[in-house]
Amino acid sequence: MIDESVYSTLRIEAEREEIRRLVVGAIVVRHQRVLILRRRRSDALPGRWELPCGVVEPGEALDDALVRAVAQETGLEVTGVTDYLGDFDYLTGTGALTRQYTFVVDVAATGPVTLTDHDAHLWTRLTGEPPVSDEVREILGRYQQLQRAPHDWSAYTPGSGA
Repeated sequence: MIDESVYSTLRIEAEREEIRRLVVGAIVVRHQRVLILRRRRSDALPGRWELPCGVVEPGEALDDALVRAVAQETGLEVTGVTDYLGDFDYLTGTGALTRQYTFVVDVAATGPVTLTDHDAHLWTRLTGEPPVSDEVREILGRYQQLQRAPHDWSAYTPGSGA
């Protein structure tokens, strides 16, 4: 499991860099496949595939936001957070600078994916090119590297970028 100090370190780093909007994303794996979700046609960036993710509410802990977002977007119950894979920044449609932190999570073995904010889901093997943004593709590459050579994120230091 991930060291609890990682969450506070990430928050401190974001505050220092004046990032006001935080998002948490999850790598959810079943049978060596990663879950990705497709945005509805009526959403911003319609049809884009992405990881389950959600905005961190004011005062909400990153790990609590992660558990909530995965449950809301997929109906799956997070049972643990195993790794931190890094972050990337982007501007929202309204120009808000946003940082997305991505974690690997374990989920309860039972239950189908139940979508609320997306119109489709896909369990991808990560071979070839999954239909995601370059930023998410990079995060998925980090996940694949982690599977080959596990890393101890308890030694994460601010400014290392992952």
